[in-house]
Amino acid sequence: MSQPPQGGPGEQEGFGAPYEPRPGAYGNPVPPQHQPQPQPGPYGQPPTAPYGYPQPQPQPGPYGPPPTVSYGHPGPRPSPPGGRSRGRVAGLVAAVLAGALVIGAGVWFAVGGDDGADDGKPVAKESTALERPGAEPVPKATPAPGAAEINKGRKEGEAKVRWVQRNGVDLPGGGASALGPWVVGDVVAKAMYRTASGYSLDDGARKWSLRLPSDVCAAPTRPTADGKIVIGLLTDTSTENSVCDKLQMIDLATGEAGWSATFERAPTQDGLANIVMAISGDVLTIGRVGRTDAYRVSDGKHLWDKLPGPCQSYGLAGGAVLLAAVSCRDQPAGEAEAESEADDVIEEVRRVDPSTGRTLWTYEAEKGWLIDEVHSVDPPVISLRKGGAVEGEWAITVLNADGTFRSRPIAGDDVPEARCTGMRRNVGANLDTCVGVTADADTLYAATKHRFADGVLTNDVVAFDMGTGKKKWKVPAPAGQTLMPLRVEGGKALIYLGPPGAKSGTKGVGGGIVALGPDGGAPRQVLRHPASAAVTERTFTDPLVLYAGGRSLLMLTYVSAATDEEERELPTMIAFGD
Repeated sequence: MSQPPQGGPGEQEGFGAPYEPRPGAYGNPVPPQHQPQPQPGPYGQPPTAPYGYPQPQPQPGPYGPPPTVSYGHPGPRPSPPGGRSRGRVAGLVAAVLAGALVIGAGVWFAVGGDDGADDGKPVAKESTALERPGAEPVPKATPAPGAAEINKGRKEGEAKVRWVQRNGVDLPGGGASALGPWVVGDVVAKAMYRTASGYSLDDGARKWSLRLPSDVCAAPTRPTADGKIVIGLLTDTSTENSVCDKLQMIDLATGEAGWSATFERAPTQDGLANIVMAISGDVLTIGRVGRTDAYRVSDGKHLWDKLPGPCQSYGLAGGAVLLAAVSCRDQPAGEAEAESEADDVIEEVRRVDPSTGRTLWTYEAEKGWLIDEVHSVDPPVISLRKGGAVEGEWAITVLNADGTFRSRPIAGDDVPEARCTGMRRNVGANLDTCVGVTADADTLYAATKHRFADGVLTNDVVAFDMGTGKKKWKVPAPAGQTLMPLRVEGGKALIYLGPPGAKSGTKGVGGGIVALGPDGGAPRQVLRHPASAAVTERTFTDPLVLYAGGRSLLMLTYVSAATDEEERELPTMIAFGD
């Protein structure tokens, strides 16, 4: 590893029901025929993204293992102003950086109840897949079983499948990114395509659905403490030049639409093809090329629109504090200058006062290194990258609470690996949706790079001392399974245990949640997913995994399939727990 020098309720359908917009909330939705369509991809693969969007990595088939990728994101990340992918400044992805995968503060949800039926109306008319002349017919896929069927095979000691939600929507082109999930009280909400919807954590039934006037293009990872979110929308979907510059506040508990706004473009180099958003307290901060804006979530008041000096943020981390990954140069530069003077750029992590934009402390990365991820904001744990995500160099750096250097974990051959939604989604490429690396004040827990053992993927969890960076221990995953740390709670790392691979030969076990303490040892079972759910659970490639109060929830971050029928039947969320 090369490092920089120290110093510096059953089956639920109907997501996105075609309800009429709430009176007074929006104008008439743009007809689907005017929506720019991405190019369709193969089964399970996101479409080729429009210019300026990150290119998602191909997803494997529904029952295959996730791809093996290097630490951080698997493909090149667009660069900040004056940076590395010269001539493509307008295509920058300004990325939210954050720590452990926790929604809100403390316990984020508790679910219960029995399987139930969704009373929502059908959400999409029947459509027919186009056939290519001379092409072999596509085999009809067998729908994944629902909760009731899975639970028939449940054994003693295994948790119940609470509910399985199927997509139920005929999506455009090669599919769509799903943003969220956001948990508020007894509601779990997400946004996809032109709809935001909320579901009961008790039984998965739809509680509300809000039709949007255009495509969702960005959203924060966390809502406010009182359950408000602000999402980004394309202002106009009738042209190919549509940009992500409309804001819409939503009350996630009720689905009611609040204020909306369109934020201004910077005079030059405003990369509105893809933006990132973060919430800290009652403040929403938006990052993109050329400008940073902050709004008060409660009433939409614009608070500030730039950082001091010739610097702009290309990444933001919300939560208890606001962190910004910042790119600075001696003088503001146009795109032509950016192409020839990339070496003048300095990358920094700053703690920023969300209400004023004032910088509280700064950590400067070594020259040539990009702020790639922030795995924890308290304590600050960041990853740095130099060069491409596959062939480049990387390092994890632990900071003190004041932003000064604390330690750098020494991994040796145990190369850490994070799995992030940027690998799947082609919009809203926030960097605080990673699993695989988490920390508390004393110990950093990291998943190692996936490897093949007996023909199936597996890995380990390795722990480091936060003060010294020295390795403390390494614990292997059970045969044929993988381990991905989620967060630290009560002094122990909560870890998602993936189900056995289809070809592992491991029978009679499923996935689940396990725990490891600072002293290592054998993983302790916290929640055991039923073995009868393993086939369905494997369809969730690199899912977002939430756990609290003895319940777990998995969400697919990109919805795509070979045919309309398979797309509607694809499981997109599954909840476990008695």
